[in-house]
Amino acid sequence: MRKPELSAAIAERAELSKDKANDVLNVILDEITNAVAKGDAVTLVGFGTFQKKDRSARTGKNPQTGAAIQIPASSTVGFKPGKSLKDSVN
Repeated sequence: MRKPELSAAIAERAELSKDKANDVLNVILDEITNAVAKGDAVTLVGFGTFQKKDRSARTGKNPQTGAAIQIPASSTVGFKPGKSLKDSVN
């Protein structure tokens, strides 16, 4: 499911226009993005938790040449699914 399909599903279930549902979805995604970017964890009970994770600098290997390369430290987003989501998938 892509974002337009999710927006259409929200519009149908919440009896909103597609434009209004799309606006709501964009606000939710923006707020999750802003919170995680600040380092806050976002927990949606039953669904899961989005959390910023830091990766330390490390040495890797160029797959074409085999030469060692230095990979800089970076940040990424981790997602830990909640119990309800895990149970519905299984």
